[in-house]
Amino acid sequence: MATPLEQWVEEAVQRTQPKRVVWCDGSAGETQRMVETLVEEGRTFRLNETTYPNCILHRSDPNDVARTEQVTFICSRRKEDAGPTNNWMAPEEAKQTVGALFKGAMAGRTMYVVPYLMGPVDSQMTRAGVEVTDSPYVVASMSIMARMGKIALERIGSTNDFVPGLHSLGDLNPSRRFVLHFPEEKLIWSIGSGYGGNALLGKKCFALRIASWMAREQAWMAEHMLILGLEDPSGKVTYMAAAFPSACGKTNLAMMVSALEKMGYRVWTVGDDIAWMQTGSDGYLHAINPEAGFFGVAPGTNAHSNPNVMAAMKRNTIFTNVAMTAAREPWWEGLTKEIPAKLTDWQGREFSGGNRPAAHPNSRYTVAAEQAPCISPRWEDPAGVPISAILFGGRRARVAPLVYEAFNWQHGVFVGASMASETTAAITGEVGVRRRDPMAMLPFCGYHMGDYFQHWLEMGQRIAHPPKIFHVNWFRKGRDGKFLWPGFGENVRVLKWILERVEDRGQGEETPIGFVPTRRALTLDGLDISAETVDELLRVDAGDWQKETEEIGRFFTKFGDRLPRELREEQVRLTERLNLVASAKI
Repeated sequence: MATPLEQWVEEAVQRTQPKRVVWCDGSAGETQRMVETLVEEGRTFRLNETTYPNCILHRSDPNDVARTEQVTFICSRRKEDAGPTNNWMAPEEAKQTVGALFKGAMAGRTMYVVPYLMGPVDSQMTRAGVEVTDSPYVVASMSIMARMGKIALERIGSTNDFVPGLHSLGDLNPSRRFVLHFPEEKLIWSIGSGYGGNALLGKKCFALRIASWMAREQAWMAEHMLILGLEDPSGKVTYMAAAFPSACGKTNLAMMVSALEKMGYRVWTVGDDIAWMQTGSDGYLHAINPEAGFFGVAPGTNAHSNPNVMAAMKRNTIFTNVAMTAAREPWWEGLTKEIPAKLTDWQGREFSGGNRPAAHPNSRYTVAAEQAPCISPRWEDPAGVPISAILFGGRRARVAPLVYEAFNWQHGVFVGASMASETTAAITGEVGVRRRDPMAMLPFCGYHMGDYFQHWLEMGQRIAHPPKIFHVNWFRKGRDGKFLWPGFGENVRVLKWILERVEDRGQGEETPIGFVPTRRALTLDGLDISAETVDELLRVDAGDWQKETEEIGRFFTKFGDRLPRELREEQVRLTERLNLVASAKI
């Protein structure tokens, strides 16, 4: 008798009509066969075997270079369960409309069956998925990003305990591109794209959109968060999780080389993008990184911004849509100060400069996490790591100070729910456009965000020793428009204060928005920064925050009666505290 997995694969075969079916085993030999297939297809190239051994460059179709939120849908049975921040499509309509696109979509192609695990092999927090795909690029990438093949098949066995995902490149026509999530069925459909976020179904589709729905049902948390460990001079490691929208230094923070390493403060990487967290038997929130690799943006990555990932990607790496030098080495804007003399751009054309970039702005590297020099010894701990602090952050030129601590868990949920970031010209063409992105989950929450906030509040009641919650902002600017804080490895100075607050010994000053470090509380030894600059970095302006609070109130109206009462109460309390400060200055 066929297992549930075999039955589902047969249904996919009947629907898509592939020429043949290959069950992937996750072996190194299989990955090499995928690479050979890609090279033969003509859009993938082997890089310099001496300087970048076992690395390849893949060039995707120019119309398929990024996640496509406008064609990403939550197909819950009730529209109201998807909420106002998601696109919704009725399940019946989705299966009829997109099902027609899948009919015969793999004719003449190979269907690859990709069983995979999200999370450490022996962890009870780990979940299984199976993706069927006609893309060898997806297979090669999934072999890096997840624990793939036999090890996953053994875990699934004859059960139906897996998240099925059906993916096909289709004809890559953007008008026939869809990424669908059926949360009640724990099912994913994706067609018309080979790009990572749309095609590697274990990543955003499963690990966030479907997993967030599962987490609410099962009383855990699936979050768009990095996980890092800060080691102190005694050797003790304190773990933190952090949520940032794009262009806010998330990967660089997760993998930073500490400016205080000589003092004994070292940063260890557990994960750079996603955290699954649940309450442990010790009453602390424990987190695992469900992924096995890093899928990062290449432009801007260099020996200064992220030396650890630069070291990791020197071998066994898939580069996507970067440029290539005459020596067959990858190159992108920001990698070096000088542009190489002879360069082939991301579409295979001779690069002649001008306004167009050599590497696509969203070009990527895919590399195994275990290759990073900073990877934590506990990154695959089956029990996860205990989280002592949660950080929220955004790119704010003013208003938000360098760091502040929430008064309690409920206030911290308010801080995360109201967090905002200012866009850059590279993203939207407009500088300083403020966007609310609650917990950095706006594109990734698989259900109504008002219910998501409620889940956060309820989790706080379940955790005997909840993490302290903080907000950070590396991007505050002075009157001259320049950044006040140097960022990168110097951010460890802020992490050190957070560590001290977790241990109830860091000095903080109470303000209407939370606790801000006193000027002497930050370790600034060896940093060329004036007292006036530090004051500006930590300043909380009541007038600015009164305007901010009004904006937050308008944003919260989007969630209607599903906004938790506690968040509206926190907004009222913040307003009252700000009014008291403002009236005292009159």
